Amino acid sequence: MFNFFKKVPSVSTKELAERLNNKMVLLDVRTPQEFRQGHIAQAQNVPLNKLPNYAGKEKEVYVICQSGMRSKQGAKILQGKGYQVTNIRGGMNMWSGPRRVGK
Repeated sequence: MFNFFKKVPSVSTKELAERLNNKMVLLDVRTPQEFRQGHIAQAQNVPLNKLPNYAGKEKEVYVICQSGMRSKQGAKILQGKGYQVTNIRGGMNMWSGPRRVGK
């Protein structure tokens, strides 16, 4: 319960771009339709409403959405499940790197 009030670490999209070369798990919590319209190639689409059921084996996860609000919510959900989570500030609105369209 008290984990919900714990601060979620965050990074900018520029910092994310620098870390993408590392083996990392990047979850995009937008809807499938938003995801298909353009996403970061390494991202896995796990919509926010499906996140409580997420059961990845990794411990460190980065979370992104369109503007940073849903990803912050999602990060808190995952943090409560014991994951080390980093929120991406500004989301896809601030992402200037390449985007993959479609699945």
